[in-house]
Amino acid sequence: MRSDLCGNVTEQKLDQQVEVCGWVDKRRDHGGVIFIDLRDHSGILQVVVEPDNADAFKIAEDARYEYCLHVKGHVRNRPEGQANPNLKSGKIEVVVDNYEVLNKSKPLPFMMDEEATEAVRLKYRYLDLRRPAMQKNMRLRSKLISTLRNHLDNQDFLDMETPILTKATPEGARDFLVPSRTQQAKFFALPQSPQLFKQLLMMSGMDKYYQVARCFRDEDLRADRQLEFTQLDIEMAFVDQEDILNMAEPMIRDAYKKVLDVDLPNPFPRMTYAEAMQRFGSDKPDMRIDLELVDVADAVKNVEFKVFSGPANDPKGRVTILKIPNGAAMSRKQIDDYAPFVAKFGARGLAWIKVNAKETGRDGLQSPIVKFLDDDSLTAILEKTGAQNGDLLFFGAGDYTTVTQYMGELRLKVGKDLDMVKEGWQPLWVVDFPMFDWNEDEKRWDAIHHPFTAPTGTEQELRDNPGTAISKGYDIVMNGVELGGGSIRIHDQGVQSAVLELLGISKEDAEAKFGFLLEALQYGCPPHGGIALGLDRMAALMCGVDSIRDVIAFPKTSSASCPLTSAPSEIPASQLAEVHVQAIYPEVEEDSEADE
Repeated sequence: MRSDLCGNVTEQKLDQQVEVCGWVDKRRDHGGVIFIDLRDHSGILQVVVEPDNADAFKIAEDARYEYCLHVKGHVRNRPEGQANPNLKSGKIEVVVDNYEVLNKSKPLPFMMDEEATEAVRLKYRYLDLRRPAMQKNMRLRSKLISTLRNHLDNQDFLDMETPILTKATPEGARDFLVPSRTQQAKFFALPQSPQLFKQLLMMSGMDKYYQVARCFRDEDLRADRQLEFTQLDIEMAFVDQEDILNMAEPMIRDAYKKVLDVDLPNPFPRMTYAEAMQRFGSDKPDMRIDLELVDVADAVKNVEFKVFSGPANDPKGRVTILKIPNGAAMSRKQIDDYAPFVAKFGARGLAWIKVNAKETGRDGLQSPIVKFLDDDSLTAILEKTGAQNGDLLFFGAGDYTTVTQYMGELRLKVGKDLDMVKEGWQPLWVVDFPMFDWNEDEKRWDAIHHPFTAPTGTEQELRDNPGTAISKGYDIVMNGVELGGGSIRIHDQGVQSAVLELLGISKEDAEAKFGFLLEALQYGCPPHGGIALGLDRMAALMCGVDSIRDVIAFPKTSSASCPLTSAPSEIPASQLAEVHVQAIYPEVEEDSEADE
């Protein structure tokens, strides 16, 4: 139906016949000659309908925005001075010989070259996806996935599928449940990840596996989270952590080179979880921002200011400083505006000091808190932070976890507000994560990663000191975004049982939920491990968009609905009965005024 794509018709086709299809991007009538900008995914081509072609001209007079056309014509140079350097086809135009309207278009609910609200864009997603920006995003995503697939295929990985209808197993989020029609009162679950199946594949001797896997988690949506998402899932047998990192790193470098023509560093830098939290207040630090946290507990242990000395003397406390070079130029209002920001993350306040004239001692420091600190403490603070004239010091003090979180968020916000984010790409491996986090409400341990991550020590060491146990887990971070993570898995049944016990899962529950895995571990299970990359996040980062919705063809809204299809929707009682389910709808309060 077409010989060429619109954007590919160039001066190389001069005096040739071409056949193109696309949508009307613009229509102009100039003195009896009709010009149409015809658009497809490759670009725009100027089509000219001259009045001596009476049949085509009559049809073209009615052409409107987003009409779908089929055009045959010959290529000629544009008149002198009318070339468009912004288009690949900008030096030529196509004079129409035959003109056909494939389909007319109603007036659009939004203009394709304008930003409509997301609700409207998603309701008419088929129109939104025609826009050049969305075409670019979708094609980059496709190229990214094919590049990753090709890399793994060349490394002799097996591309294997795992079940979508499976057993509900606790992996950190709520499962989507699917009632069984054939087995009354029983349910399948949609997989949160292929975690257990890929481990079983390693036990099956498959050696190296990958899958572009659809995953499902019933959780609240954010800009980087959807109910259903896609990850590149990888697992290898007879490996340790170095093997996985040495496999994944060249793959990621290859993807960035082939998709963006970007050369990432070789090797990627590495950092322990503990160091990342200490220096940057995050386990996914954005290394493009040259700001770090500096702990000053030793400098304020003996001050009378209890806001500092209290946490400084508490083993679970933290007193830290974020130094902002040249930050003293901020107004008092600018500084005060950061207090409500950190309050959202648990801060009770945000102390600060402006360093105006360091050489004059306390007289050269400006802050409401200077009067509460002695000279020795102030001197130690300036030395530890390396503060210079014109710098601003933000203080965080309190519970270690809370302080670390809000100071990490403050670092990111100040860095962006002051344009301190460097251009480029900064990958980072974060390693040596803790195995567990204590759940005070339920008086048990929670897995930092998932229950199948291997510890670095023995089973007995794990049981004796779960709070200090380090996992064989790792994350890959790019520009402050967690692209993916993985771990070496537990391949010993005793260690796996110990982890489940520490997580508060009884032997009975463990058998009911993970019995098939625990049994498989007893049949010569090899050491194995893997990694999963979030393809939606990776594509969004490469495209330079803030939301993964802009790299997913048909995403859900933040309220977990689909404006295009009106999903989720009610199901007839007769259909529910087939799967032995009865819907209980919430009661709607009657409007008393309406009754009157």
